[in-house]
Amino acid sequence: MNWDDLRIVAAVRDEGSYAGASARLRIDETTVGRRLGRIERALGLRLFEAVDGVRKPTRQCEMVLTHVQAMAGHVAEIGRVGEDLPGLTGRFRIAATNAVAEEFLAPRAAGFLAQNPGLAVQFLTTGENVKCSRWQADLAIRLRKPDKGDFTIAKLGEFALYLIEPATEADTGPVICAYPDDLGPIPESQFLKAKGLQDRSRFVTDNIRVIKTLVKTHQAAGILPSYLCGELLADRRLRATLLPRRRDVWLLVQNHLKRDAAARVVIDWVRDCFQGFSKG
Repeated sequence: MNWDDLRIVAAVRDEGSYAGASARLRIDETTVGRRLGRIERALGLRLFEAVDGVRKPTRQCEMVLTHVQAMAGHVAEIGRVGEDLPGLTGRFRIAATNAVAEEFLAPRAAGFLAQNPGLAVQFLTTGENVKCSRWQADLAIRLRKPDKGDFTIAKLGEFALYLIEPATEADTGPVICAYPDDLGPIPESQFLKAKGLQDRSRFVTDNIRVIKTLVKTHQAAGILPSYLCGELLADRRLRATLLPRRRDVWLLVQNHLKRDAAARVVIDWVRDCFQGFSKG
């Protein structure tokens, strides 16, 4: 069965003649007769009878037309599918550290998703060494530039680092907070090592919020990014030292997503999340 042929059956029924169906469908009258004959041969049925110069559908034709009308309804619905779609669609996995996800992405996620109802994001809050090359994430925000990988790398920005310590020296000295050995190359660990503080550290974690919690007790010293230091810099019981090196923020994107329209919207949103934050 050919849908164009079936439309002719409905047109002949509605117009009552081959000529009327020809004018309605803008095809030759001979073509109307030829296509109807093709359907009748395929079905082994007679579809129309001439009654007083009008083409009247047979009982069998009425049965066929019931299905044709249903098909016409489905065709109309198909044509409206584009009107019902919520724009771009897709689900994207974004890997980031807990602090980055909480401070930069989460506050702006609700507004972004409200503007793009067809998109969904999944935050993979994990350590810095995101296995982007193993397809565990579509996008990753990292605080260290990877040496290699099958993905596109772009710099999102940078932020300052502060050594926060008690303003008044205690007899025993503050508890030094340090990072694990596998984070030795980062500016924080390098600074502590250069100042002779790394060997004196008695508290080790890769969670900067935990370090902040200890520093707020006024009994510990640790290095924190500027975006977490607002209240600490205003605390007169603490002393802040600006580190000479800053920390870079990098965006990693799976190569196959670079030409994906929905992915581009998500990538642009991630970039915007880092546009307004204080780098001082």
